[in-house]
Amino acid sequence: QAQRAKFLSDVENELEELAVTIAQAKKMVELIKGAATKERERVEKLFAEASEVLATFQKEVASFIEDGERSMLGEAEADLRWKEERRAKLAQCKQNLENVPSTNTIYFLQEFQALKAAMEENVSPALSFQNELNFTKCTQAVGAMKDLLSTACKNQWDHLQGKGIDGLSFQEMEEGLCSPSPSAQRSPRHPPSSPLAFIIDLDSDTADKFIQLFGTKGAKRVLCPIPYPESPTRFINCEQVLGMNLMNRGNYYWEVEIIDGWVSIGVIAEDFDPRESYNRGRLGRNEKSCCLQWNGQNYVAWFGGFESVIQQPFFHTIGVFLEYSEKALTFYGVKDSKMTCLQQLKVSHFAKGQFDPFQNKINHQFASLFLCKLKPAFFLESVDAHLQIGPLKKDCVSVLKRR
Repeated sequence: QAQRAKFLSDVENELEELAVTIAQAKKMVELIKGAATKERERVEKLFAEASEVLATFQKEVASFIEDGERSMLGEAEADLRWKEERRAKLAQCKQNLENVPSTNTIYFLQEFQALKAAMEENVSPALSFQNELNFTKCTQAVGAMKDLLSTACKNQWDHLQGKGIDGLSFQEMEEGLCSPSPSAQRSPRHPPSSPLAFIIDLDSDTADKFIQLFGTKGAKRVLCPIPYPESPTRFINCEQVLGMNLMNRGNYYWEVEIIDGWVSIGVIAEDFDPRESYNRGRLGRNEKSCCLQWNGQNYVAWFGGFESVIQQPFFHTIGVFLEYSEKALTFYGVKDSKMTCLQQLKVSHFAKGQFDPFQNKINHQFASLFLCKLKPAFFLESVDAHLQIGPLKKDCVSVLKRR
């Protein structure tokens, strides 16, 4: 009897718990339905507004073409009428001259003078077609708008699906990143065990006038200055450009392809003054930035004006791993999914800094860099220096995750 009563009591408790969870589940279902309905209504409204914007733009462009056509056509038709009238007049004067008998000298001279006067009349002004360039650029403008819209739609769809670089979902790449393992458990000569794939877009408002951008991923140093608009964040003394993405916590990993020339890759404090002089403004020549430089012969790490030469072969792909919690920045050479540690910048509590000026500088001032919000930074040192941001290779990301 006691067991039966206990069993019935347990069943009763289970039923009560199920009733509670069912009520909660029903509330959740209603919440989801309500949220979906509201979201659907908002999306429909935004699509309607976007359609209105496109329709307005279409009307404006069509009207612009019509105005340009009307203006140019009016000028061209007036010029055509003048030429036709002039041709008819000259033909008539010529006919009249030919019909004069050779014996009638006075009449011949009169008709000859009339033909000569007609030929000497003022020529019509040249066609100006002031609106020609704008009129014929409509296709280019609408095509550019279509391409931007297509790219934006694709990017937003990928974002909605949770996709990151090369179709990998951010969820796949972010596993285990919230609680990074202490660096003491990982040798700096081995790749990180859980990198966060970081998407970088170059910020055109920071690009020096001698840097040409290719979309938001490519940059090349050129000889002729580019007439960028004025910007308080633009570098004016150094051929540098920043990523528009901020980093202030967690882990970040990105890759850069060195296509040509001398290139420096690193990070810089958000509040760094882009109008600093060349000597102070370059990456790694101040306490607000650090970098890995390829100078055509060696890799060199820079921080606070101190350098450390690295004896490693050239790698086209450089991986950058920034760990805020560890206050560490590590540069890797990446080739065939294999990663070679080129340099790790981190405070060392051993005696190494006493005999190494570069490490000594790191030990005294590098940690303060992580009190700032940081941005990816790039310095194109030689003419024709050329770099490209990512994307990460799938196999490389897989290798990093496994390790």
